[in-house]
Amino acid sequence: MNESPVRDLIIVGGGQSALATAYHLQRSALDFVLVDEQSAPGGAWQHGWESLRLFSPADASSLPGWLMPRTASLYPSRLDVIDYLTQYEKRYSFPVHRPVQVQSVERAGSLFRLLTNQGEYRTRTLVCATGSWSNPYIPAYPGSENFQGRQLHSAHYFSPAEFAGKRVLVVGGGNSAAQILAEVSKVANATWVTLTEPTFLPDEVDGRYLFQAATQRFQAGDTRTGGSLADVVMVEPVKEARSRGVLHSVRPFTALTPTGVIWPDGRTEAVDAVIWCTGFRPALAFLEPLDVLTPDGKVEVAGTRSVRQPGLWLVGYGSWTGFASATLIGVNRSARQTAQEVIGFLQKATSP
Repeated sequence: MNESPVRDLIIVGGGQSALATAYHLQRSALDFVLVDEQSAPGGAWQHGWESLRLFSPADASSLPGWLMPRTASLYPSRLDVIDYLTQYEKRYSFPVHRPVQVQSVERAGSLFRLLTNQGEYRTRTLVCATGSWSNPYIPAYPGSENFQGRQLHSAHYFSPAEFAGKRVLVVGGGNSAAQILAEVSKVANATWVTLTEPTFLPDEVDGRYLFQAATQRFQAGDTRTGGSLADVVMVEPVKEARSRGVLHSVRPFTALTPTGVIWPDGRTEAVDAVIWCTGFRPALAFLEPLDVLTPDGKVEVAGTRSVRQPGLWLVGYGSWTGFASATLIGVNRSARQTAQEVIGFLQKATSP
């Protein structure tokens, strides 16, 4: 049986972080490919809910090299982003293999050996850019296994229609929760549950200004949380929810029962569904054989480079892999740095 060819680099993923990294590698002489488990371009945006929109205009939501074209609405829709990523991939003729699901990664001497549903891949270096959408996080609550209503994460939410006439809890204090609450509350008896009072940005502030302000603080070494990228941006649906008086939240319940929840004061309430907008964890289980995963599923890094495993980088997983690296506009810095480091690593490895 013939062995698979040895690549200089494999990028695991086909979404925004993978594409940004590939952009900074395209002028190099490296033999690299992207392996994407999705069957079509667009990354995780293919699985967002129906009404999902960015909260920055197109020109402030772009990958390196090519601005996202202006869209019919000021804030691009999920479908606009998918189209942009599709055209971006085509524009630069990136070598993408799909659908390829990486099941595990092992060391084979100086190489990485990737076991996938499409056979084996071998490479000198590896960049993981799988994001976190496929690994949604739901916190543990007493009684959750006995709750007879519906529980779903925002990753699996599509539209409010299925909740019409229901009693629904939307759990989480970020933008996803606010936007989902805004539309579910039009058709259901919806309650917003947050750990603390949500922080709302001024109406005139959108993601573009938020990112600029956060960047300035980051560059100045200011780690205060005010004006966080997680603060709720007052996009039109959220403003409309405010005008209906539904944009207020309560503190978390203490447990679930078969038919509902128990509140901190001991009161019980019947509930039909819980929508968990409680974030994600890195989708990196395939790295387990390399013994690099921390208890919270991350990898110890210096910048984006694995501390424990030479030749391994991680791009786009959030602040631990670079400031704002999980955003379209924010991933460029860490993608460029990673590409430069990969090129340097390989040059050093092959120099006499």
